[in-house]
Amino acid sequence: MLPSHTPATIRAPFAQYAHGIEVPAGYRLLVCSGQLGARPDDTVPEDVEAQADLCFSNIAEILRSAGMSVDDLVRLNAFVTGREHLQGYMRARDRFVGARKPASTLMIVSGFSRPEFKVEVEALAAGKARP
Repeated sequence: MLPSHTPATIRAPFAQYAHGIEVPAGYRLLVCSGQLGARPDDTVPEDVEAQADLCFSNIAEILRSAGMSVDDLVRLNAFVTGREHLQGYMRARDRFVGARKPASTLMIVSGFSRPEFKVEVEALAAGKARP
């Protein structure tokens, strides 16, 4: 796991995340585009938590395709369309990250490309360089 930084001299995180994650020399970065809660058949669940689960499932697949895992997450950037979606997103996020604490940002936005989308998640990961 990458070194995290949450100094005792600043306010503790609001949830399960670190204020900073260090990426040492010799690591490669994977930048994941924002993932929306759409299934492969383009159907979209109504519930924000189910949409977030799909976002995280997509991110897990992208990580796997690069030979990485959730352990390699450095940062999550998430966007929801209303405060009422915060708790559902956070439940899905906490299941996905488990005990890991990547850096994390959550913002409320006015909407996405299609009105049925309620959440979008971007990810940054750092894995050991390949030989």
